[in-house]
Amino acid sequence: MQVNELINAQIASCDPDTTLFEAARMMVANETGSLAVLDDGELVGIVTERDILGIIADEGDPETATVAEVMTPDPDSLLPDVDVRYAADWMLAAGYRHLIVKDDNDRLLGVLSIKDVLWGVTQGREPAV
Repeated sequence: MQVNELINAQIASCDPDTTLFEAARMMVANETGSLAVLDDGELVGIVTERDILGIIADEGDPETATVAEVMTPDPDSLLPDVDVRYAADWMLAAGYRHLIVKDDNDRLLGVLSIKDVLWGVTQGREPAV
């Protein structure tokens, strides 16, 4: 199975000036753990639930802190034709729970989550439970 079979065409995104409080609300509304960060339509980063928790744990204010302050700039990305097992290995080695998926023209196609990868790796197998 390839990564392009697992990503959702609906890309949850925000801009760099979005507050972390707003970003958290967007994640909940979109049922996702990350947002692609776009500036004038161009991908500039990714912000995840871990980033938001980091600010809260450091006693920062999620109502005034912005995505730009905590996002991962220029995030790593995968091509859509990559095998899901390769993606799983990469995510495990790097400690990622979300990976950007772009095409050969650097166009954002979606975000691959660890949940997507787990589903792709186990799809078709009988549950172990």
